[in-house]
Amino acid sequence: MVSSDQRRRQLAREKFERQQQRREDTRRRTRRLTVVIASAVAVVAVIGGATYFAASGNDDKDSKADAAASQSPSAAPSPSATEEAAPEPAMKIDKKSKYTMSLKTSQGDIAFEMDAAKTPHTTNSFKALADKKFFDGTKCHRLTTDGIFVLQCGDPKGDGTGGPGYTIPDENLTALGKAGAEGTVTYPAGTVAMANTGQAHTGGSQFFLVYKDSKLPPSYTPFGTMDKDSLKAVEAIGKAGVTGGGADGAPAKAVNISKAAVDKA
Repeated sequence: MVSSDQRRRQLAREKFERQQQRREDTRRRTRRLTVVIASAVAVVAVIGGATYFAASGNDDKDSKADAAASQSPSAAPSPSATEEAAPEPAMKIDKKSKYTMSLKTSQGDIAFEMDAAKTPHTTNSFKALADKKFFDGTKCHRLTTDGIFVLQCGDPKGDGTGGPGYTIPDENLTALGKAGAEGTVTYPAGTVAMANTGQAHTGGSQFFLVYKDSKLPPSYTPFGTMDKDSLKAVEAIGKAGVTGGGADGAPAKAVNISKAAVDKA
């Protein structure tokens, strides 16, 4: 007999797969539009308007379905992001060192350590972005409170679709062990991992902070570990819940990042 916990995780994974497929479909539509624009500038306005309408219509319908599902304890989608592919920053960090990322937020300071030896591309990217003040003035736009327990940040647009304009490769995916029968591993409380589109090597600037043990597919680069005080701060954000109720949405306690810095530990 399938337990309620197993059923909830199954439904969560199924919803996750649907969301990732929609995001990938949107990416394909965007690429097709770019090609058309490049080859037929004279009809940009017409083609752009038609494509936007089609995408918006589908996304609106899907978002309503997801909103209804997210109100159920069985719905808990995985972190995700949509990024545009472009060259990542040149490698400038010391791959043998550890780095600390510090975030000054409206809900207190949050810091986590990154091991460059295990995640050189991710650590280098976050160092480059922080040095350019990419994260300053952004907000943590998403909180989940059932099935998975994460706070998602790093989107300059604040709606889950923004990124730095490039992608980085997945790293360290075996660090949390082999996936079990349900296709998941446990991301322990305190873990910091990369969000992605559901496809390999699509991480950008969005990341998520795990404030309670969460079972997820082992496809999200685990690249940082929060200290105890930082974990407590994120736990408090999680305890306050989601704006308007539900289990997935903007955190009720707004988390605005005023400054981000990455330094050698």
